[in-house]
Amino acid sequence: MAEIQSPLPGVFYRRPSPDKDPFVRDGDPVETGQVIGLIEVMKQFSEVQADTAGTLQAFEVEDGDMVHPGDVIAVVTES
Repeated sequence: MAEIQSPLPGVFYRRPSPDKDPFVRDGDPVETGQVIGLIEVMKQFSEVQADTAGTLQAFEVEDGDMVHPGDVIAVVTES
């Protein structure tokens, strides 16, 4: 299992905008470099990407939660 960690402090979002579907859901396959969410820092957004290919097992933070560098955002089972 691989952990996807927060690269920055800020607010984590699973959707590109409130009226859009999440980038990925629990159980979805992910590719290396695939965007799984966004972190907002002072009205600027940075992508959170999967570091490895596999299956996204679970998000460890909720949409809209505050995260800090190194916090585990999601867990991926590597393929």
